Formats: sequence, C-alpha cells, structure tokens
Amino acid sequence: QVQLVESGGGSVQGGGSLRLSCATPGLVTSRRSMAWFRQVPGKEREGVASISSGGTTNYADSVKGRFTISRDSAKNTLYLQMNSLKPEDTAMYYCAAGGWDSYYTRIRPSDYTYWGQGTQVTVSP
Repeated sequence: QVQLVESGGGSVQGGGSLRLSCATPGLVTSRRSMAWFRQVPGKEREGVASISSGGTTNYADSVKGRFTISRDSAKNTLYLQMNSLKPEDTAMYYCAAGGWDSYYTRIRPSDYTYWGQGTQVTVSP
C-alpha cells in the first residue's frame, strides 16, 4: 500500500517558521492534486492547502498570506512553507494525494486517496 512520508515538523515559538515536506515513494504525483490537512485531538481533519497538477492553489482562510504550498513534480515531493506561525496552528499535519488527473475546488479529506502518517507541529506563545 502506498504511504506518503511527511517530515519537517517540530516545535517553534509564535511568529516562527517551519517547512514541511512530503515524499511520495512509489506514487507518481505529477498528475494528481495534492494537499495538506491538519488535525487536533477531538476535532475533524481540516483542509489547509491544496495544489492541482497544473499549479492552482487553494488555502483555508486561516492560513492565507502565511502558508505557501508548492510541489516539485520531478522529485515527487510536496511542500508547505509556514510563516508567522500561531499557537492555533498547533496540530498533526498530514499530506494527501488525489486521483489521477484530479482537480478539486475544495479541500476535503474525502477527495484524497493516499495519506501519510503525519508530522506534529507545535507552536508556543
């Protein structure tokens, strides 16, 4: 079974930055929509950002202007640059890949087929 692999999480003070990466061994992602989600215990998984195979990006209102999603199709790697981090950004962050030639106008977990195990991001005040 295909498993995506996130890295780059950690602990940072408010106002700091982190860059998450998502490797996709065994899965060609150049023609798939990709996304980042996050989840805190007791809450539903929340869509953070997505990027289509053509490079169209979409962001949750809570992260617009602070987070940037990007992809390196040659390396089959997805990134999430997170700046001006806030304590409310604390969560487990997951990357996900959609179907072949997928394009979604919303960032919904049900649209994505392949998932990683997650990387923890903790932002202190």
